[in-house]
Amino acid sequence: MVNFVSLDGVMQSVLSADEDRDGGFDHGGWVLPHVDEAVERFMSEATAGAGALLLGRRTYEIFATTWPYAHMNDPAMAAMNAMPKYVASRTLRDPGWANTTVLGADPAAEIGRIKAASEGETVVLGGGGLLGTLIEADLVDEYRLLVFPLVLGSGKRLFTDRRSPRGLRLTATEPTPSGVLINTYRCRAEG
Repeated sequence: MVNFVSLDGVMQSVLSADEDRDGGFDHGGWVLPHVDEAVERFMSEATAGAGALLLGRRTYEIFATTWPYAHMNDPAMAAMNAMPKYVASRTLRDPGWANTTVLGADPAAEIGRIKAASEGETVVLGGGGLLGTLIEADLVDEYRLLVFPLVLGSGKRLFTDRRSPRGLRLTATEPTPSGVLINTYRCRAEG
């Protein structure tokens, strides 16, 4: 899983002011002022190196309005458009983006099958509801969290009482010039 979080764990409305205003959230677009070359490189490599993408409906709809039309000279864009994409949604019926499959009524079971059959890594981007389902079903092997140097004070959080991973091992950390920490954590079994 790859996700942007504030220092206080907020993951809501990262790219634009109107992306997700649930709960009256008015801090949208908080990621962009901190994106530097290191963040761009990391995201490009994470995307281009994936075997498949797993997205929540809202993230899918945001991406599907832009990425299919992006310039294919960028390896990450070309990879994203070519790779299989899976969307967890109860409402999306007819995805327009090539190579997209909408998951059925039991996304956790389907995601488990996708992980087992997939060649390469399935990268999860965004999707608060989807992430909660994955964490609760113990389907996350690795967290790649880009922690941004700001405290938002309110908003949807990645980890809640119901979404707490069992145990994590820090395997890499990279500070960027803008102060973002790119942390990679592997999940480990308790015992």
